Amino acid sequence: MTDPLLAHATEYGRMYARSTSETFSVPSITTVIGQQAHSLDGWFGYMGASSLAKDPELPQHLSSPAKMRQAVNKAAKAAEVYRDDAARRGDRVHNYCEQVALRTLGRAHRVKETREELASNGEDAFAARFDEWWELYRVEPIAPEITVWNSSVGYAGTLDLVAKINGRVCLIDYKTKGTTRDGTVKPLDDKVVMQLVAGMKAEESLVDPVAGEWEPWKYGENPVLLAVAIGETEVRPQRANPDVLKHHWWKFCALKRVWEMSADVAAAGTALLPVAPPSYPAAAAPAGSTKLA
Repeated sequence: MTDPLLAHATEYGRMYARSTSETFSVPSITTVIGQQAHSLDGWFGYMGASSLAKDPELPQHLSSPAKMRQAVNKAAKAAEVYRDDAARRGDRVHNYCEQVALRTLGRAHRVKETREELASNGEDAFAARFDEWWELYRVEPIAPEITVWNSSVGYAGTLDLVAKINGRVCLIDYKTKGTTRDGTVKPLDDKVVMQLVAGMKAEESLVDPVAGEWEPWKYGENPVLLAVAIGETEVRPQRANPDVLKHHWWKFCALKRVWEMSADVAAAGTALLPVAPPSYPAAAAPAGSTKLA
């Protein structure tokens, strides 16, 4: 995925600016959604234990406490390594999807290079399944990787694709997914609906990042919201249920308020202050007490 020019990594999460000459001012859609509490403790524990159990040198390590500590430390990082590898794979797949849209639009593209990059990492099947889906659904791209802004609530984000499918405008978010034991793509998380509805509720879209030129958002009037799971065995598109959109929008707005409160708390200063022991005058010391320094 192309890194949005106006996006910045900050201590408050990913944030957006209005132009390349301005400072960031609003959080990204994904940063807001990230305020939702979720625990991966079980998954982290499983990944660590699984990594240690699969270590081919484990029998040799058992006789050496030092080597065993090294093996444990390596296993403890297994979940982070897996997460980072998955993120890089997702970027490569998103890059390819973007280039296919650019090629279809007759614009400069790097389809060949991004396809080769996937192949060099053993990920060519993702591209092959995506191509099949693209042709089957006869996707007509309008705007790939379009940055949007909502001033009323205060957030921004970049949508993977605006396109027409069967005559309907669709806002599309790609998710690169692994494969289950039965050979199907792993299921999508419901929170993708929040991501899509936040895109739909945008008020402006970016025209020129350097000049800071924006225009009214053209595609928020009753679009189809599609989450597209891209796997090695299949691509599975799913439509956000129109009946639940308002609830996911309200939840998103509530999470935005949580983000604001968290930022206010962080900016307010140190939460806990040290307390020195009391010093009593000799005559005023409570009965039975000893003087503290």
